[in-house]
Amino acid sequence: MIQTIPLEKILFLDIETVPQQGNWEDVSESEQKLWEKKTQWQRGNDISAEDFYLERGGIMAEFGKIICISVGMLEKNETLKIKSFYGDDEKILLQEFGQLFNSPKLRDVILCAHNGKEFDFPWISRRFLINGMMPPTPFQTFGKKPWEINHLDTMELWKFGDYKSFISLELLAHIFSIPTPKDDIDGSMVSSIYHIDKDLFRIVQYCEKDVLTLANVFRRMRQEDSLKRFEN
Repeated sequence: MIQTIPLEKILFLDIETVPQQGNWEDVSESEQKLWEKKTQWQRGNDISAEDFYLERGGIMAEFGKIICISVGMLEKNETLKIKSFYGDDEKILLQEFGQLFNSPKLRDVILCAHNGKEFDFPWISRRFLINGMMPPTPFQTFGKKPWEINHLDTMELWKFGDYKSFISLELLAHIFSIPTPKDDIDGSMVSSIYHIDKDLFRIVQYCEKDVLTLANVFRRMRQEDSLKRFEN
């Protein structure tokens, strides 16, 4: 029962990712060939490898990078304290994020994200390894039994065994009457806002809104009132 999980032990999390390069011409020839090969069945004959890279390069950890990780935890006054790790240098971003887990408070932390088990958690783990670092302990799942992995996924919680279904965080927020996080941009715009507009701060704000929405979706699944964001 999710009602029995101590809310103060949950780290709500969301990431924003983009293709490593803003232009297809900047992708190395060897990587272009690997991209063409990996995405051939998805593209079919209708979409070129170049167009598909600009559209979907930020979806695959092998060809993209993380530009923002936002996290939130419950404060004693029943508000959500949100912190973001962001920047152009992914390795520094991940190092700073990894240091978060040195805190005794996060020793038995439970990670929670929307579609986290298929996107956020493996993405973070893969990018740590690609950058020459071990993922933080909560992301290390090898050799663990399913019930030993402290990961929560609001998409999975909503399935109730119906594994064919997919639901966006935006739709969950709507049906639970939670203000939508998609009032400014959506995920499909992140790459162009980063590579073309050079507006990383706008993406950070968007990511933080998603974390607050995620936490409140989880609260509503427990039949609890919504949280407000902690303000200094």
